[in-house]
Amino acid sequence: MAIITLTTDLGYKDFYQAALKGSILSIRPTVNIIDITHNISAFNIPQAAFVLKNAFPYFPSGTVHLIGIDSVFNENTKYLAVKYKGHFFVGSDNGIFSLMFDEKPDEIVELNIMQDLKFLHFPLTDIFAKASTHLAEGGKMEDIGIPLAELEEKVNLQPVIEHNVIKGSVIYIDSFQNVITNISKDLFSRIQQNRDFVLYFRKNESISTLSWHYNEVPEGEKLCLFGISNYLEIAINKGNASGLLGLHLGDIVRVEFS
Repeated sequence: MAIITLTTDLGYKDFYQAALKGSILSIRPTVNIIDITHNISAFNIPQAAFVLKNAFPYFPSGTVHLIGIDSVFNENTKYLAVKYKGHFFVGSDNGIFSLMFDEKPDEIVELNIMQDLKFLHFPLTDIFAKASTHLAEGGKMEDIGIPLAELEEKVNLQPVIEHNVIKGSVIYIDSFQNVITNISKDLFSRIQQNRDFVLYFRKNESISTLSWHYNEVPEGEKLCLFGISNYLEIAINKGNASGLLGLHLGDIVRVEFS
C-alpha cells in the first residue's frame, strides 16, 4: 500500500490539515496517510527537520514524506521532490533538506506542476499533494520536475570541543518535556574514551552517570541518556525535566571529562 506521511505546522484547530488530506485522497483514495506531527511550531524548520529525520527511517522504502513547513506561496521559493535512501520527500527548498540529510540525496527535482500563479494560494494542496500522490503511485520524478544539483543550505549549531570539554545546546524538547541536546552519541564516545564525566546545566545542576533507560533512577530523579535519536538527553523519570530544571531551547550544556 502506498504511504504518504505528513509533517506540518498546521496544528489541529483549523481546516488546513483536513484540506490537505482531502486533496490527497481526492487524487488517490487508497493511499495510506500517516500523521507524523502537525504540532511543529510555526515556520520552525530546525524542529521539523529533527522530528522527520528521526522518524522517516522507520517507514518502508518508497514512502513519500510531505513536509508542510514554511510553505506559504512565494514567487522566489523553489518546491522540490527529493529522493534519499529509498524515500521520497516533497517540500519547500528552505534549508530543511540539508538539516535532515547526512549525505547527498540520490535525486533532486524542482517541481514544475504549478498552476497559474495568480490562483496559487495553498501550495500544500495545489502542488505538494499532486507531487506526493504521483510519487506514491510509482511515478518518475522527472515527470513532475526539472533536475536540480544543489539544495538550499541551512546549518545546525554544532557542539564545540575544547580540550576535555564538549559545549552543546538544547535543540529539542519533546512532549514528555525531555530535553534533547545537539551532542551525539558518536561525538560523546569519541571524546570520552571510557573516562568519567560530569554533565553541567542550568541552576548549578549536574549529572555524572549515563543511564540506559528512564526508569533506572527513582521517580522524580534526574538522569541523562542517549535516547532513540542518539543525542544526549536530560530527563526526569516520570517528571517534567524542561520545566523543573529550567531548561529551554538554545540553553547551553557542558560535558567535562576527567
